Amino acid sequence: MVLAGVYILAPEFNLESSQLQGILFGLLSALCYALRILILKGHVVKYNGTMLMFYQVAIITILLIPFLIKMGTENITTQYPYVILLAVLTTAIGHTLFVNSLKYFKASTASIISSTQPVFGIIIAFFFLNEIPTIHTFVGGALILATVVIESIRSNNTK
Repeated sequence: MVLAGVYILAPEFNLESSQLQGILFGLLSALCYALRILILKGHVVKYNGTMLMFYQVAIITILLIPFLIKMGTENITTQYPYVILLAVLTTAIGHTLFVNSLKYFKASTASIISSTQPVFGIIIAFFFLNEIPTIHTFVGGALILATVVIESIRSNNTK
């Protein structure tokens, strides 16, 4: 249902569309995210979630520094405060809480619940960027939220 919701969010299926490219990169990111969760699920009980997140961010930072040097930062210098705020709130705090939640939820349940991120992105874009969602956005977002509600109920019933 989440994939159907994401598909509906796409305004058109044209590979040259920057919106579709963003959605496809998001799906690739989701695949990497799922692999990360499966790997972490086995280690989260043995290690502190905050330390696991620190190691992940440190490794990713080291891996991405060559791209930063090659691509330059002149296009984002005015946006550094926002990038840092985004990094702290969503990456450092958000993912640390998520990793710690794996102690209490199955990996599949935690992943489905975290699929609300596109919906929150749409809400944030509405309030801060004045982007008006289309009917496709509402239908896709509703499918994603319905999936999260169904999984939450199902997860509660299996306890």
